[in-house]
Amino acid sequence: MEDISTLDRLAVGRRAAVTSLSAPEPQRRRLLELGFVPGGQVAAVQESPWGDPVAYAVCGAVIALRRDDARQIAIRQVG
Repeated sequence: MEDISTLDRLAVGRRAAVTSLSAPEPQRRRLLELGFVPGGQVAAVQESPWGDPVAYAVCGAVIALRRDDARQIAIRQVG
């Protein structure tokens, strides 16, 4: 059974595959350019002390996203 959710709900230390983006342009384009592409892998690396933003490892880089932005990225947890 697949666990489909959004990136803002991914716990630190967990990995997921991006399934789709629901953000409007140009935010969608920005997320794609950062590496959040459907089929790509992403991992939650670290949460700020206040819980927002969260750092994600994607395409060999670490990107910090606000939870509002991460909520626009649908994921399927792996592992």
